[in-house]
Amino acid sequence: MKQSIIHIALVVKDYDEAIDFYVNKLKFELVEDTYQAEQDKRWVVVSPPGSKGVTLLLARASKPEQNDFIGNQSGGRVFLFLNTDDFWRDYNRMVSEGITFVREPQVQDYGTVAVFEDLYGNLWDLLELSADHPMAMRMAVAENNA
Repeated sequence: MKQSIIHIALVVKDYDEAIDFYVNKLKFELVEDTYQAEQDKRWVVVSPPGSKGVTLLLARASKPEQNDFIGNQSGGRVFLFLNTDDFWRDYNRMVSEGITFVREPQVQDYGTVAVFEDLYGNLWDLLELSADHPMAMRMAVAENNA
């Protein structure tokens, strides 16, 4: 059996402002932006550059009760984890783009990490995993098998 998680839905206030943030500030790729007339919504998918894994589905809040979760999908915890092959390159570029870091860079046993906010306040880890970290080894195997 082979399965994979392909999308994580992220509730957003507005499609276009979310696309602007993820594509222009984080430098994600816009994978798809398709209007679905029968539901009067868009199917908007973005992905980190070079990633072949999980994507973000930018889902505009469609009910009043969903608005309360914009920017707080995980109750204030770090929600998403953006791994990079060069922490300092991406950290410095993100700072120059005006992205707010709420925890400064730290070197930990597992790698280098800092916490930033997206445009709505969701917390993300920017991290570069150590080569011997189990996830880093798993990703290396996946790349070699691709």
